Amino acid sequence: MTDLVERLEALETRIAFQDQTIEELNATITAQWRVIDGLTRKLTTLEEQVRSGTHIADPSAEPPPPHY
Repeated sequence: MTDLVERLEALETRIAFQDQTIEELNATITAQWRVIDGLTRKLTTLEEQVRSGTHIADPSAEPPPPHY
């Protein structure tokens, strides 16, 4: 009976550590998805700006580079 109790306690311990690991991994994945979502939004905004031409500088308004 003692062997059975020890095995049961070992399994309970393993499950507790696995639950903790799963929670930590879930938190990490959630944080990564937030970052990915933010980067995706920024990329979409940049694509729209480039396609619309709103942030393209007028070459005549810029001074020539110093090597000219």
